[in-house]
Amino acid sequence: MKNQLNRLIIKGGVLSPGELKYICECVESLGLKSISFGSRQDILLPKETNQDQLSAFEKLQVVEKGNAKIQNIVSSYVCSDILPSTSWLTSDRYLYILEQFRPKLKLKVNITDPKQRLVPLFTGHLNFIASEHEDYWYLYVRLPEWDKTDMYPALIYSWDLDKIETAIENILQEEPENVQTVFELVSDAIDTNNRTVDKPLDVPFYPFPYYEGMNRIGMDKYWLGLYWRNNKYDISFLKAMCELCDECKIGKISITPWKSFIVKGIPINSKLQWEKFLGKQGINVRHSMLELNWHLPVNNKEAIGLKKYLVSCFDKNDISTYGLTFSITDYDKKSNYFTSIVIKKNAILEELVVFNIRETYNLLYAKNFDPNTQDYIMHVQDIDKEELPKLLMELSKLYFDQLGTEKDGDTSKSVLKEKVELQVYQCKDCLTIYNEVYGDIIQNIKPKTSFKDLPETYKCSLCEAPKSNFERKIMVNNY
Repeated sequence: MKNQLNRLIIKGGVLSPGELKYICECVESLGLKSISFGSRQDILLPKETNQDQLSAFEKLQVVEKGNAKIQNIVSSYVCSDILPSTSWLTSDRYLYILEQFRPKLKLKVNITDPKQRLVPLFTGHLNFIASEHEDYWYLYVRLPEWDKTDMYPALIYSWDLDKIETAIENILQEEPENVQTVFELVSDAIDTNNRTVDKPLDVPFYPFPYYEGMNRIGMDKYWLGLYWRNNKYDISFLKAMCELCDECKIGKISITPWKSFIVKGIPINSKLQWEKFLGKQGINVRHSMLELNWHLPVNNKEAIGLKKYLVSCFDKNDISTYGLTFSITDYDKKSNYFTSIVIKKNAILEELVVFNIRETYNLLYAKNFDPNTQDYIMHVQDIDKEELPKLLMELSKLYFDQLGTEKDGDTSKSVLKEKVELQVYQCKDCLTIYNEVYGDIIQNIKPKTSFKDLPETYKCSLCEAPKSNFERKIMVNNY
């Protein structure tokens, strides 16, 4: 199912109307009539393009087809102002942070808000996830040769994100095998303003959002989500849209990981103008959720055909997939999944290719149907295409049966969320928490060190208040 294409780096999936129009004019001059969007919020050129001609456009950050050593940054900037968000993580904050990074990275970096559902949290090598502490981020690391994701033992300061990424790139030659080694090598290499982890990352469950059409923000603005089934966005339409953005003083356009894009900040007095523009262009802005919640390999007719077949079956049977997401992938896919349900095509042995061997698929689903668990369960194996619709409908019913509950290790029964009380110690001045589970890596206090065993010289990592300034608290978490 793989199809190698030239890519254009779009840092964090954010660009101005002027930048998008420039890209359109450049690729149009090479004979292209459309562009596509990638799952890492980059732009793909869906047609063979001369590399020498592309390199003539100095402002374009071009990645040659097949070059997997250069990566784009994924961010949830697209969700700010329109979906649930962490209070301190504003649109401007995203832009300041993205500006730190070099345009072409060796590692996949995700910069996300755990309260949104549109952008995956854990599909990068380095996954920076906003904490409740202003300007501090959890970091979950899964380097290219690692089998699992591990939490970095400190919170990272917003203005150190790029320094951390660069330092980790530089230590790859050391082939670190675990996150503790990464932490030690990075700490030796650079000075950072880390903060102690005081509580586990909380990722609330939200159903997958509907992200298309004209939607209101506050009292006087709208946002517009646009999606095309074939992921081939007409260049002439995009150029005209960029001109309308300039006319309406809209500063940014955001690409989603779902091969779509969102325009935020449409003034209320321009809504009719935008609706007329879309109507004249013949743009459909109300696809069914059955259409919007799929992740497919780019420019792959086989995958598009399978999606159409399955969506048609859902539609005929009036099946709801609200909150679910699906992906179609091939047997040699190695990167993390980020959908609720995965339809994975099986390999055909090379010696059997000459025979008319039937194609078969495996069905997997994420634990709790939440891709952020990173835990996928095999549902069925080696099934024919014709069997897929019935089995996917069964999974859809299973999802709605357990919605609002969590599954334990036994996937046959559901349990309600359980409240767990944790004892912590909190600084009276700055409210920093000392959690015995995590210790205080900044002051070389190992995890599982009780508060009473801390030296009397211990001071708050943030405000340097003495140990005597901490008071015992009970923190309640839902599990």
